[in-house]
Formats: sequence, C-alpha cells, structure tokens
Amino acid sequence: MNVAVLDYGIGNIHSLVKALEAGGARVGVETDAARAVRYEALVLPGVGAFGAAAGVLAPVAPALRAAIAGGLPCLGICLGMQLLFDTSEEGLGMGLGVMPGHVRRMRARRVPHMGWNTFERTTHDPIFSNLDDNIVYYANSFVVEPSNAGDVIAVTEYNGERFVAAVRRDRTWGVQFHPEKSGTTGLQFLRNFLRQVGS
Repeated sequence: MNVAVLDYGIGNIHSLVKALEAGGARVGVETDAARAVRYEALVLPGVGAFGAAAGVLAPVAPALRAAIAGGLPCLGICLGMQLLFDTSEEGLGMGLGVMPGHVRRMRARRVPHMGWNTFERTTHDPIFSNLDDNIVYYANSFVVEPSNAGDVIAVTEYNGERFVAAVRRDRTWGVQFHPEKSGTTGLQFLRNFLRQVGS
C-alpha cells in the first residue's frame, strides 16, 4: 500500500510516517499535492494552526477536493481532520470542504485538551476493529462541528465538554486524536485504515 503524507510545513510528521510503516505501508512524504493524489491513499497530519495550513493548501485545494471526491481514501489527523471542513474560528482561510461544517474553539474549563482520553463509538465502523481499548492521545484546543450528524462515528468528553472524536464520509475519515502517539491502540487503528483502503 503506497500512502502519501502531505507535508504542509507544520508539525513533526516523523512519528506518523513510522507508525504507518509499522502497519505495512510504503510512505512517501509529499509537499506537492499533485504528486500526493497519485498515491493509493492520502494522510493529512495534525499539529499546527488552521489559518497557516489553509493558506498553504489554498492553491491546491481544488485538486485535493476533486481527488477525494473521486474516491481517493483519506485520513485527517487532528488539524488534518479540521482541514476537511469548511472554516475555523482559529484563523482565516477555507478548509477543503470535504465535509460540511465548522471548527470552533473548545468550551471546556481548561484548554488545551492535552493527554490521554477515551472515545465512544456512535456507530459501527471497521476502522475501530480489534482495538485493545478506546484510550488515545489528544492535543487540541479546537473541535469540529459537522453539519451532518451522520458523518460522526465517535465522540469524547473532556472537562465537561462533549465533542466529536472521529468522522467518516465515504472513504474519508478524520480523527481528533493522534493515533501515531496512541500506543498499540493507535497502531491498530492505522492498520485498520490501511486495511479499509486496500479492501
């Protein structure tokens, strides 16, 4: 399985590449979206600010949207998931609009949401198969509010606030947590993604 990790110049992607390789993928780190969409799957990594990332992606956003709409499997992680939506309170610029909705600042008593927490599945999705547990690592101050509740496949709760932990539409998934930092559970999650891509 050939997987592109799109490097938009934000955050450390080394651990994500290693985790995907541990799952059996051949990973290419691409700064050019035109090359990235030629792979069998695309991963949008996390960490960073929405406005800066949206600015980098703006020139190539139509090509990315078209490839994903055409069936290219995609996984967005943390910021990468937020970029799948339309807009964000965090900064100017447009997301990819793959899923309708908005990104807003967390309303929890303590922000950021940093560290280990659980998620609760709201529907059966094979991407959650064979996980040891539902404890994963988060690092976020913003959360997504999808316009379509049917896109939500998992939620979580932190400090009195319940919010979306994972979404799916067709062959596109997004997670607010970081599977590459979530131990054996995260590695299995990434294996499940690769299995779904290959099926």
